Amino acid sequence: MYAPGTESLIKQAREIQEEELQKFYGRVLKQLQSSKDAGGELVDSLQRLHLIVSATKYARTLPPELSKKLQALLRSPSSPEQFHALSSAILRESLPLSAQSLSIEFNQDSRALSYLASVVLSQAGRKEDLLPLCQHLLRSLESRQPEIQPPKHTLPILSKMFTFSSLLLSEDQVNLVSRKLADWLRYASVHQGASISSGGFFTSPRTRQPALMTEVDGAVAGDFFTVLCVGQNYTDDQWMNMYTFSMVKSWLLTYNTEGSSNVDSAQLKRTQVIQTPYQDDRSEMDSSVMSMVSATSSSSRLLPPKERLREKAFEYCHRLIEQSDRKALKRADAELQKACMVEAVSVMDIICSEDASYVYRAFPCIKALHGRLSTDLAFARALLPVAQFYLNHSETAAVDSEAIFCQLFSRFPAELFNEPMLAFEFVHFCLHNVSVLQEKVAVYRRSFPNLLKFLAWNGPGLISEFMELLPSLLAPDTALELLHTLLDLPCLAATLDLQHRSACYQVQNWDVWDQQGAKMAVSLEAFRQPTYRGLFLYILRPEAGTGDTIDRLSMLHEALEGMVESPRVVHCAQIVPVLLHVYFNTVTQLADERLINQLLQVLVERSSLLYNIKSFSIEVQRVFSMHLQTLCKLHPPLIVDQYKELLEFASTTTNIYSKEDFYTHLVWVIGEYLSLSYNPCCTVELITSFFEGLEAVLFEITQVRQSASPPRYTPRLLTVLMTALAKLASRSQDLIPRASLFLSKIHSFAHSGPVEICFSEDDTEEIITCAQELNNLLKLPNVAQFVLTPAAQADGPRWHRDTNTALPHRMRAISSLLQNHSSFLPA
Repeated sequence: MYAPGTESLIKQAREIQEEELQKFYGRVLKQLQSSKDAGGELVDSLQRLHLIVSATKYARTLPPELSKKLQALLRSPSSPEQFHALSSAILRESLPLSAQSLSIEFNQDSRALSYLASVVLSQAGRKEDLLPLCQHLLRSLESRQPEIQPPKHTLPILSKMFTFSSLLLSEDQVNLVSRKLADWLRYASVHQGASISSGGFFTSPRTRQPALMTEVDGAVAGDFFTVLCVGQNYTDDQWMNMYTFSMVKSWLLTYNTEGSSNVDSAQLKRTQVIQTPYQDDRSEMDSSVMSMVSATSSSSRLLPPKERLREKAFEYCHRLIEQSDRKALKRADAELQKACMVEAVSVMDIICSEDASYVYRAFPCIKALHGRLSTDLAFARALLPVAQFYLNHSETAAVDSEAIFCQLFSRFPAELFNEPMLAFEFVHFCLHNVSVLQEKVAVYRRSFPNLLKFLAWNGPGLISEFMELLPSLLAPDTALELLHTLLDLPCLAATLDLQHRSACYQVQNWDVWDQQGAKMAVSLEAFRQPTYRGLFLYILRPEAGTGDTIDRLSMLHEALEGMVESPRVVHCAQIVPVLLHVYFNTVTQLADERLINQLLQVLVERSSLLYNIKSFSIEVQRVFSMHLQTLCKLHPPLIVDQYKELLEFASTTTNIYSKEDFYTHLVWVIGEYLSLSYNPCCTVELITSFFEGLEAVLFEITQVRQSASPPRYTPRLLTVLMTALAKLASRSQDLIPRASLFLSKIHSFAHSGPVEICFSEDDTEEIITCAQELNNLLKLPNVAQFVLTPAAQADGPRWHRDTNTALPHRMRAISSLLQNHSSFLPA
């Protein structure tokens, strides 16, 4: 949200009239034509112009003369930087210019070039628009004149350009840039830049030898320069060194070598290179710098540019990892060490993927780094690229990596679930390597209780990632436990919240800093009591395999009652239905008969055992209802297999009032699939048991006495119950008289006082019509059995589209029988 004053300015900029806008364009043009005398007025006008062109979602077209003046101002090396920035911002927001017109000429001023390049990059629609700028940058890199230093902004611009189009550079240009990158990485000066004297009486006329760079711990840098070398002033080649390291990863990923995937091919290529040296690979280095180069480094100069860049980048990353072991004097340098470790290991991983001969050189360094960092959780983010390195190359080096991944999946989520950046990077690490983790890391699938802690704490920020990750965590042996864990996700969020607050705050202070402090304090006390310790330990378990769920789940919900209004818990409850859809869509693809039976038991059991969060139960039961039909359609015999649980649930009237939607769907699948055509084990006794249970429920909820309370259910439930009762009666004709007697009483129920108050006239008419149609069908038992219990294959398209089949003719005959004027119906 903007401040009120800012919103007012933006609104004025959006609503400016065309006539006023043209006058303003003319005034800015006059100021640009006399820019020497404009001063602050021109700055104010350019700022207002930028607000106007950027305030709307569509780009504005500037007058040609004004556009040319802005381009001239942008190119002028003598203009103040503020003018460069404003003109660049205005041109980026205006309608696309001809990128070729912007690229007619380039000057050597690096500051003006960077602003001009930002406009070219934003306006370019194809790679040809970038070619003039690309050629200019490459010429500046290729220049061998010592007085012409490459601008420091060259590499950032070039990096942005090849990200736009990797085909922008030819093979020769790629070799040129690779050669220059290798030189800047390895041969930057280790002396600090000369400080600019401010002059004065005490200024010494003698020039002093620049001091050496230092390490982060204050020691003198004894080896070549890296981004972890500290100094007061930096030379141009040191800046190029830092820019190079920032882009070498993306460069290696974009322009990797061909065919260097194993040790033999790499050694063969090196042998060929030594026999026929690459003549153009000459670095413009002075003798003082070249004296620092070892014999090994000198031999690497004979390699082709791409391989030489890999060699120099590997040496550079190796030195960075060594430098990261030093104790930094400043906190900022310590954070820089962590960032450099992450980048260095990632670059070494890429190099080893391109040339396997580097794996054996890299593993001792990576192994030592892991040993140094694994005991300190402050370096958790730096260990993720180390784990990536082991995942990619441990087989090549014949190194066991099980201990690393056990620590990764057990300790990090359990202890660092409240670190948002680690959670994001950890989940993306899993997504990036999901297929490899499934196949090679046994602990991965067992760690879903730990991984879900990231989601429980960080909430909606990771929902899309976990929707993608969840299918990889699902396996037949852990499917049930994963379902229970998803349903208990709000409990996990509440428990993590209590664990975090318990470590940070005292109970007596809660009512001071939290409106819900009194309620939460009760839950915190329960969290600290030994009685509930086993429940909380189960919810916080690190791995799967300790059981599907806990018997005292209602006791846990009671202990966490004070956390139901916590924002983190509420957000987590909103995530669960989304993940349940993903779960059921995946589990139906791999579930067998046994698992489907178990899933149905869980649906019936957990529909009554959910954390009491507002609308949480309703949303979860809606998901259950949606996927219940899918499970029964996959395996219709499960109605008979689970008849005890289903009969008990369907015969309990209170289930209607607490979980009507799920109850309605369950009654529908009972009426649909409790049939001999779906299961040969379906007996008359079983049908009668379900019929009597549903009959008792219908009788109870359709009492017509005047003292009865108004119905607390929807008309849909009543029609589904009546239809299921008629279906069961059609399969056991002894039950037809009982069903017909009940259906004949629906008319008096529908017109009773409490029902007319609760239901609309249309609802009442629908109930009566449904009862009459079902009663008419039951008067013709054979027809009722055919209509209410069609063959299992009757839902196929052929039965409805093919006129040669019997079903359409039978349906037309039945329709004519059921017409009100038909003389075939009994009196």
